[in-house]
Amino acid sequence: MLTITRENLVYSMSADNRPVCRVAANTDICFHTCDCFEDQIESENTPFNALDWSRVNPATGPVYIEGADVGDILKISIKRVTITAKQAVMVTVSQLGVLGDELTQPEVKIVPLKEGKAILPGGVEVAINPMIGVIGVAPAGEGISCGTPDKHGGNMDCKVIREGATLWLPVNVPGGLLALGDLHAGMGDGEVSGCGLEAAGEVVLSVEVVKGQCYPLPMVSDSQAIYTIASELKLDDAATSASKNMAKLLVEKGGLTQSDAISLMSIAGDLQVCQVVDPLKTCRFALPVEVMDQLGIKL
Repeated sequence: MLTITRENLVYSMSADNRPVCRVAANTDICFHTCDCFEDQIESENTPFNALDWSRVNPATGPVYIEGADVGDILKISIKRVTITAKQAVMVTVSQLGVLGDELTQPEVKIVPLKEGKAILPGGVEVAINPMIGVIGVAPAGEGISCGTPDKHGGNMDCKVIREGATLWLPVNVPGGLLALGDLHAGMGDGEVSGCGLEAAGEVVLSVEVVKGQCYPLPMVSDSQAIYTIASELKLDDAATSASKNMAKLLVEKGGLTQSDAISLMSIAGDLQVCQVVDPLKTCRFALPVEVMDQLGIKL
């Protein structure tokens, strides 16, 4: 297995990033990641105002995938997501997140991770559910900060991007230049405080190059559903774009009329919020695998 260590960090997804290595398709790759603060916070006594914000949301990589040409699709099979840290970091900050206007002072919280559970404030225990916050490829034009999601992927903060899922991303530059980071030991839809259970960890994945296909990207599939993802400046627009992407998939791959696709989505589908705190907001539209199977849609 090829390992990409956390010393190989980028802060934007960009064609200008020099790849750490070139990897043959279908090779298992292990990415070691920092948390979203690049491990700067070690305790609740860490001075929040002393953080270097230029180092926030680093991604490990990028990796050049051999044979990936512009116009292809990367089919990324996420085989394992492991939180290696013994604790997670959370912060609440004035003007950060949906409720940030109710806060006046920043507060750092250290959340112990023990026996598969996170011990939250108030002694509430929740099961650890690792997921990937930042994963993407280089965009075709100017670089995009790792903190911003868009059509290239990036900081989608989508909790279904986890172990066992398959992520589909466009190839915008030769080799794709895949990078990832910002793992969460858990996160609720919306990420309303502005962060999840931020923790360092490892991701094992493999990448297949798909040629000659046109899908509305980014897209995720797992054992439960297929999800179309979209990020826009306004949440309403992200919801609309994610829905339009699903309708496009149903029409082009399922043979439905536009009217029939919309009717099916309204009954069998779910419009879900990924995050509402990044520079672009992110939504996903989910349609169950059993519905896709009846339509003969196989990705």
